[in-house]
Amino acid sequence: MIIDFDKTNGLVPVIIQDDRTLQVLMLGYMNEEAFEKTKTENVVTFFSRSKNRLWTKGEESGNFLTVKSISIDCDQDTILIRVIPKNIVCHTGSFSCFGEKETKGFLYELEEKVGQRIDNKITESYTYSLYQRGINKVAQKVGEEAVELVIEAKDDNADLFKNEAADLLYHFLILLKAKNFSLNEIEAILLDRNK
Repeated sequence: MIIDFDKTNGLVPVIIQDDRTLQVLMLGYMNEEAFEKTKTENVVTFFSRSKNRLWTKGEESGNFLTVKSISIDCDQDTILIRVIPKNIVCHTGSFSCFGEKETKGFLYELEEKVGQRIDNKITESYTYSLYQRGINKVAQKVGEEAVELVIEAKDDNADLFKNEAADLLYHFLILLKAKNFSLNEIEAILLDRNK
C-alpha cells in the first residue's frame, strides 16, 4: 500500500466505514506516522489538525475503532478503513458523524451477536439454547418459521407478516452459524448470480 503523502502536503483524507453495515462513520486525516501506527496497532489513529498531534480515536472516550481492512484509492491519496466501532463514533453523541445508525446492514451486526452468544456459551440466551439442541432442531425451527411466514402471507395483517419474516431471518442466522457459514457467503452467491 503506497500512499502519496507528498501530493497532499503530508496529510491524506481517511474515510472510516463500519465493516458490518458499510455505513460511513467519519472522515479524518492521517500523516505517514498516523498511518503506520494504525497499521501496527490495528486501531485507528489520525493526525489531528486542531491539536497538531497524533490522536487515537477513542483515547479519551474509549470508543476505539478496530481496523478490519485498509484500502487505498486509485490516485493513492485517499484511504478507506473499514472498522468495528466500539460504540458511538461522533463527539456529539450520534452513532456516526453523518447521523444515527442506519438499519441497512443491521443483519451483519445481528449475525455477529448471534455468533457471540453461541461462541461465549451464553446459557440464558435463547439463541444458545436452541443451538445446543443440535442442527436438526435449528433446521426444524427455520422450517416452522418459514411455514408461519407463508401462512401470514396469505392474510392481510402486515404486522404479523413482518414479525414472522423477522423471526425467519433471525433463525436463519442461527442456522448459518450452526453450519459454519456466513451471511457474506450467501450474499456473494446472490451477487454472482446477478452478473
